Amino acid sequence: MSVQSRWLFHSGSIAIVAALVAALAGCAAPPPSSEPTFYQNLARPDAAVDAAAAASMISGYRSNNGLPPVSVDPELMRMASEQAHAMAAHDKMEHDVGRPFRDRIRSSPFRNSVAVENISAGYHTLAEAFSGWRDSPPHRANMLNASVSRLGIAAVYAPGSKYKVFWALILAGPAGHHG
Repeated sequence: MSVQSRWLFHSGSIAIVAALVAALAGCAAPPPSSEPTFYQNLARPDAAVDAAAAASMISGYRSNNGLPPVSVDPELMRMASEQAHAMAAHDKMEHDVGRPFRDRIRSSPFRNSVAVENISAGYHTLAEAFSGWRDSPPHRANMLNASVSRLGIAAVYAPGSKYKVFWALILAGPAGHHG
């Protein structure tokens, strides 16, 4: 091969490599956020749990076990948020950290309903929290309680805590009824 041929071959190879690098660089760019919300990391200040995704996930689990779905309830959302915030503020995972669960329910529209609460800490995604509850017999029993039809869920980021994220899930029957 002549010097000129080798140079042209070399130049062509560089052009091909450059084109491949440019094409691959486009692949390395982060894709648009198409990650399902139940896999999103909530260990960050601007994070919020997707209540509709939680209701869908729990409803699917209930359906697989012959139970009707649950729907998001604004009052239970408020109550779950208060509990998750109280746990984060005290850096303690406990049902009674703010006010005892029974007292919180007694002073709510759900005082005459079946109401149960799952709490957790340290899970960074909704999928992790759900899996933890599903794999724990008492928490699973709460999610599969036939008398509940509504839910409220909250996750609160606590950057100074070893847990980073505190969770509260409250499930209840219809407000004002005994289920």
